[in-house]
Amino acid sequence: MIFSPSLDAIFSKTNLTFPERVERTRELGFTAFEFWGWGGKDLEALAAQKDRLGLRVGSFCTKHGNLVDPAQRGRFIDGLAESLAAAKRLDCAYLIATVGDAREGVARAEQHDSIVDGLKAAAPLLEEAGVTLVVEPLNELVDHRGYYLVRSDEAFAIIDKVGSPNVKVLFDVYHQQISEGNLIPTIRANIGRIGYFHIADHPGRHEIGTGEIHYRNVLNAIRDAGYAGLIGLEYFPERGVDEGLTAFLKEFA
Repeated sequence: MIFSPSLDAIFSKTNLTFPERVERTRELGFTAFEFWGWGGKDLEALAAQKDRLGLRVGSFCTKHGNLVDPAQRGRFIDGLAESLAAAKRLDCAYLIATVGDAREGVARAEQHDSIVDGLKAAAPLLEEAGVTLVVEPLNELVDHRGYYLVRSDEAFAIIDKVGSPNVKVLFDVYHQQISEGNLIPTIRANIGRIGYFHIADHPGRHEIGTGEIHYRNVLNAIRDAGYAGLIGLEYFPERGVDEGLTAFLKEFA
């Protein structure tokens, strides 16, 4: 498995510039990194830097993540096309999509179908580009009140209906621990539908080992299920950045 620190989350309380965060990630022994938004970044300079350092861009977010509203679908597809061009420049194989907040007064079935239809419209672009879009359920109890897609079972059902190998689920262990628990059985049963993982501990969304999630067992289960892809470290440090990342590699890499 390839561990990919989130430059936005982990370095959020530092004064390091984005290029300095990339450099530090490599100095600490990682081979991949990820970030949230690509807008406003010098993609040419970033591509040259990551190539020089031998780093891989694990993922970043696509633009305009509102799939619950059919009226926003064209905007989503346009943003996806722009994001795919950025992914090509950075040789990035994964884009992250959120689906938007639930629409008040609109039946969930209608919003569910809108997500499916939007992803079906996106699939040919993704397949042509050779990029996988990973759709992320989030928790609404702590961090994302009002967000539509909370449970992984609905996310997996959506992926099945879309029916494209280039549309999968981003299983964020932190979010799903809050939303539903039952982590290891869910991961084992659905590993073929999962394209990417994010991890952080709960409560607090801090370093692995600061909360209630037994990550030794969870990561072993992911590995034993045959997953050999990217796992994003999307936590907000409680201690020093270098200390936390070094300790993680020492224990889990």
